This record gives sequence, C-alpha cells and structure tokens, in this order.
Amino acid sequence: MSEIRTDLSGQVALITGSTSGIGQAMAEALAANGANIVLNGLGDAGEIEALRAKIAADHGVEVRYHGANMLKPDEITDMVAYAEREFGRLDILLSNAGIQHVSPVEDFPVAKWDAIIAINLTSVFHAARAAIPIMKRQGRGRIVNLASVHGLVASPFKSAYVAAKHGVIGFTRTLALELAEDGITCNAICPGYVKTPLVENQIADTARARGISEEEVVRDVMLAAQPTKQFVTFEQLAGALLYLVSDAGANANGTAITIDGGWTAK
Repeated sequence: MSEIRTDLSGQVALITGSTSGIGQAMAEALAANGANIVLNGLGDAGEIEALRAKIAADHGVEVRYHGANMLKPDEITDMVAYAEREFGRLDILLSNAGIQHVSPVEDFPVAKWDAIIAINLTSVFHAARAAIPIMKRQGRGRIVNLASVHGLVASPFKSAYVAAKHGVIGFTRTLALELAEDGITCNAICPGYVKTPLVENQIADTARARGISEEEVVRDVMLAAQPTKQFVTFEQLAGALLYLVSDAGANANGTAITIDGGWTAK
C-alpha cells in the first residue's frame, strides 16, 4: 500500500470569505498543513493585515490578501490571477463567501435576492472559471465549494439562500464531470449549524427576546433540526476539507459531504 500524502507544503490555496468565521478557520487549517494562502474578505484593513501576519508567523507559510468584492466578476477574476502571479500556481480553491437574509418570498427584497445569488452562487462560477485553466496547466487541482445543508433540504423564509446553495451543489457536480480526466476534483461541503461568533451573539439575543435560557435556544430553536443537538465545529469542517484536498481524496469527485448531525437523515 502506497503512502498517502497529506503534507500540503508548496501548494497554494485561495479561500474566499476567509477573514472571519468558517473561511478563516479553513485558511488556518490549510496553512497548518503547509499550504501558502491567499485570503479574501471584508473587514478593517488593520485587522486583516494582523490576521495575515499571524497566520504566516504561526505556520511558517506565505500569506497574501486580495480584497475582491464577490459582487464584481472582474475583481474575482483578478483575485485568481493574483494568486498565480504571487505564487506561480493555484492548487486549492475554496469558495466560502456567503450572506443570508430571512424573509417570506412575497416580502423578499429584490436587492437582497440579487446579492445572495451573486455572492453565494455566481461568485463560485467566476472563481472556478478563472482557476480551471491554471489547474489544467498543472495537471492537478482541488475545487471545494462551501455549500450548506440548505443545498440539500429547504427551510421556510430562506428562499434565496436555499436556491443559491442548491445551485452550488449542481454546479459542483457539473464541474466534477467536466474535469474528471484533468486531475481536478470538485466537491462540496454541506454543514448544518456552525457555532460562529455571529451565531453565538444570536443565542444570547434570542434568549432575551424569548425569555428562555441560552441552553433552550440552542436545543429547541437553533438545533431543533440537528438530531445530535450539537453545533458543527470548525475542526470538523476542516477535517472534511483536508480529506478532499489530500491525495486520499483524489477519487472523491462530485460529492456533497454533509456534516449536519443527522439533519438530512430524517
């Protein structure tokens, strides 16, 4: 049995929406395994620079930042080109950037619908479209799209998000078929509820608004759909990502890996 290579040293990873939350955790996991990183996302310039420098120092890798706006195709294309200009290659593309808005369809603001579709779905297309020629020249690449359990099932009042995430999974499967003989894989990760800083704030706010405990908010409101009644952790998501980008994941292609505590088993 041949040795499975998990060391990402010398590889280059671009992660959209990686200045906070899930994207930041994924960037740090890739850096911890030796990959050079291109960060992307919103935030205070000083804080982003501090994050960039910290990841580089903590893991002994090169880290760059590109501020492409996921609403602007030309900037997304330039971001991918920037990764190749800076490092001479691009091995891993993780499309993670996303936004949310909750509203009944008849009241859903058109501008919010357009923005969610653009950022959560269309930006995935533009990033992959720019990255594929680079990966084809290399003869190897890993495209991973951060979808959601809502790419597989629906919830009320989240029409744009659900539509976008279903689209991401369909797009992922299409790319997998198109690139299957080029040494490039394309897969999706579909988490349930993840305990991000934003979610932690929502727990306290919901407890106050409903007059119940934070434990009840987690169990009976946020995690009602997740049979384990446990949040998905950054480490669990990173484990799936590292499998997909490693040699061990070379024949995983067109998959939608669910990490949802059993949500979609019902």
